[in-house]
Amino acid sequence: MQKPRIFAAPRSWRRVIAAVTTVLTLSGTFALTACDQKPPLSFQNLDITGNTRFASDFSLPDTNGKTRTLADYRGQVVVLVFGYTHCPDVCPTTLAELSQAMQQLGPEKAKHIQVLFVSLDPERDTPSVLAQYAAAFNPLFRALRPADGSQLKKIATDFNLVYEKVAGSSADNYTMNHTAASLVFDTQGKLRLYVRDAQGAQSWVHDLGELLDAT
Repeated sequence: MQKPRIFAAPRSWRRVIAAVTTVLTLSGTFALTACDQKPPLSFQNLDITGNTRFASDFSLPDTNGKTRTLADYRGQVVVLVFGYTHCPDVCPTTLAELSQAMQQLGPEKAKHIQVLFVSLDPERDTPSVLAQYAAAFNPLFRALRPADGSQLKKIATDFNLVYEKVAGSSADNYTMNHTAASLVFDTQGKLRLYVRDAQGAQSWVHDLGELLDAT
């Protein structure tokens, strides 16, 4: 569970994104590896294929109010990133890494990857806020938002997520403790990977490439 850190207001999104991207680029995490020299489906992240502790599907509204399930993305690798738009570090870092990974994979592969940012803070993450936030990292990214508390609780239970508010200086100025991990489904809608935060863009490049090449 990610510990609360410095609160970041929505107006600082672009500054946070730029800073994170710069740091990641300077660290050299985006170098491509010779994936074709590795055995097929040799993942760098945790392989949870067949694990029954996680749900096999989801049903959540997108930022236009349309209910989405895995069936809507059949033929694409789906990455579920759980977080909230006021997150100061883990969420923007993960999304920045994914955006850089998609650039490294190239447009032909990137169009077969759907990153979905799932809000754990629908109270503040309105549809318009979520849509702008996801697109700020990559125009291909989309967001999903639980319609109410019960739907939020269900998605958390289904995917073994922990989330809780940490009080701030006012009622709407709070941070969130939450599970800092993403889940990846293959092009057939099968859950394949559990990706912890701070793994770097290179691991995303490798594992998403593995799943796409196996199609």
